Amino acid sequence: MEAELKEMLKDLESLKSLLPDPSHLSSINKLQSRVEHITNMAYSTPMRRSKVKDMSAEVVDSNPYSRLMALQRMGIVNNYERIREFSVAIVVCIYPFLLCFDFNVLGIKMGIGGVGSVAAEMLTRCGIGRLLLYDYDKVELANMNRLFFRPEQVGMTKTDAAVQTLSDINPDVVLESYTFNITTVQGFDTFMTSLRTKAFGPSKEGNGVDLVLSCVDNYEARMAVNQACNELNQVWMESGVSEDAVSGHIQLLIPGETACFACAPPLVVASGVDERTLKREGVCAASLPTTMGVVAGLLVQNTLKLLLQFGNVSPYLNTLSVLDELLPLFLSQGYNSLKDYFPTMEMKPNPHCSNGACLERQKEFLLSKPARDAAAARARMEAEAALVAEGPLHDDNEWNISIVDDSDVEASGAAISDALPEGLTRELPSADHFQKPQAAEPSATIVDDLEELKKQLEALNAD
Repeated sequence: MEAELKEMLKDLESLKSLLPDPSHLSSINKLQSRVEHITNMAYSTPMRRSKVKDMSAEVVDSNPYSRLMALQRMGIVNNYERIREFSVAIVVCIYPFLLCFDFNVLGIKMGIGGVGSVAAEMLTRCGIGRLLLYDYDKVELANMNRLFFRPEQVGMTKTDAAVQTLSDINPDVVLESYTFNITTVQGFDTFMTSLRTKAFGPSKEGNGVDLVLSCVDNYEARMAVNQACNELNQVWMESGVSEDAVSGHIQLLIPGETACFACAPPLVVASGVDERTLKREGVCAASLPTTMGVVAGLLVQNTLKLLLQFGNVSPYLNTLSVLDELLPLFLSQGYNSLKDYFPTMEMKPNPHCSNGACLERQKEFLLSKPARDAAAARARMEAEAALVAEGPLHDDNEWNISIVDDSDVEASGAAISDALPEGLTRELPSADHFQKPQAAEPSATIVDDLEELKKQLEALNAD
């Protein structure tokens, strides 16, 4: 469009020079100014690409998925296009009274302007099928030190601003925004209903979403997500960044199989301290876009590995700094930017967990263990049988290469003759045999030499 407008301006300039009657110049100048205005508007309006029906691996500049589909060509992923079948919910819930506070004892500080927004952008660029966003906070200038949001979005709800940005990046992704507090009774019920809804994949088993990502900044909201996922038997991942902004964590939670958030609560919560009392006047938590980008990258990387079934999903990655000494029971996998330290661990469910839904999932997991073990044993036997049935690796051996035992080589080597064909001689001695030492001369020669030397010494003394 820009090129056509430029050509039109050139044509108008040519027309002005060719017109003999100057009375028409005013009309041409007016038309020229209008075309220039449209050209400026075209330059200022961001370009939006059209939707892509099918992902393609074709390597062309106009294909937004060519580099993602290369993962399939390189054998990392079996079928990358399956990513369009998945739904991911990103939950962010910010309390107004927790925007500036000393929260190091909990070690978490998160908003959709931190890890949640970056994770949403990464999944959108990866071509996820459906993305559900939950938050009820608004964009502020204080969020500009983080990634994703722009100054012109100040005053918008974070969910609306996120949808605006993400739809421009990838219009193929189905975006749903929910602006409410999930910790209220009504908000929790709406949250549960939205997770159950299967409008995107009616034939899908289980819930309407494949994974829930928790990027909240307070314990109460985390417990709400924990309760909902335990009741729905929904797999989810938890994430957080410390108050000093140099460490964070991600954690995979599978109801009944791994520890839920109530199985090992933060020490300050287990001690009965109300998190609402942790706020200190005039004290604001630190925020580094670098740390939040790293934690969001780890979170989305493990999300892709879980959904597309490649690599190993980290059960808990902790990025604790030396200041976070009170969190060994709270975080599972972490990153410490001061030392580039990535400790990992596994967290088993607590059989005495205070969450009733978690205990129910634990019972179901234990009851299904024999069936899972039998299925795993069958899979191993089938894999071994498949290897035996394959036979030799190379049936056609055009070079007649064979493998023999080392002992056979040694035995056959004894019978090999070193004799050369008639008419050939060795120029150098064989390296396999030691040269025989020459026979020593008789000792009489040595004795005669000694006698002669003795006579010479006696003659010298006589003189």
